[in-house]
Amino acid sequence: MLDNYLKNFISFLKIEKGLSKNTISSYSDDLLKFKEFLKKNKISVNKINSEILLEYVKFLYSKGLKDSSIARNIVTIRNFLKFLMQEKIIKEDLSEALSIPKLWKKLPIYLTEEEVKALLEAPDITSPMGVRDRAMLELMYASGLRVSEAINLKIEDINLEFSYLKCKGKGSKERLVPFGNVAKKWIEEYLINFRHIFLKKVNDYIFLNRRGGKLTRQWVWKMIKKYAILANIDKKISPHTLRHSFATHLLEHGADLRTVQVMLGHSDISTTEIYTFVTENHLREVYNKYHPRKN
Repeated sequence: MLDNYLKNFISFLKIEKGLSKNTISSYSDDLLKFKEFLKKNKISVNKINSEILLEYVKFLYSKGLKDSSIARNIVTIRNFLKFLMQEKIIKEDLSEALSIPKLWKKLPIYLTEEEVKALLEAPDITSPMGVRDRAMLELMYASGLRVSEAINLKIEDINLEFSYLKCKGKGSKERLVPFGNVAKKWIEEYLINFRHIFLKKVNDYIFLNRRGGKLTRQWVWKMIKKYAILANIDKKISPHTLRHSFATHLLEHGADLRTVQVMLGHSDISTTEIYTFVTENHLREVYNKYHPRKN
């Protein structure tokens, strides 16, 4: 029975909630741990109570998981319990019996404007691959796209005349995002003069690999790592670092939080607020470095 409940819940997340593949994968991993715990202790779904849920949290800690992982697991199980109640499989809402551990806000790693410039200028623009990479990096920084959004962009999603693009974010939510003239210049250069070199079959994706297919997230991660080394950037960066840099630099230059939230596609403004901590830290660093009476 438990397997059927879990299967139905995953179907609910896919069909009703429209969650992304990555989010579904995370939910599945968390549910496997819950399933392991219930089977190990021979507990049926209708026997779950607040005491058992507290034991489950102890079980998670015993596996050496970080607070952030445990918090995510708890959110998953809370949603699963709410689903079971909606389906009348359990009678009591037990979701609130699980408390989420308080997490310290981990500030995102971002690049300075000088580091971004060095990274964007690292590709060899005398080669088709270099122009493609430059165009992709410029667009990711100019629009704050997630890597999954960037690799899934299609020709029809981008409007070069008015410099905006349409993308689908988490939960298949669609949003419009503007980009600047520099990114526009490199996208045009790639699309007009170089994309056809990669095109081996009918394909609408903007950024193509050597075989004419869509780029992967892993490939983009390696590409950014490579150019970070060439640009002498001594930071642990990923494709998301450009998104963090996009948000941080907008706020540093006076953009309001709500506008940045919309451009990033955050459903909750509290997610965007973490970038205010970054900019406050940066302001403090600048003050401490340059103010003559800082002491």
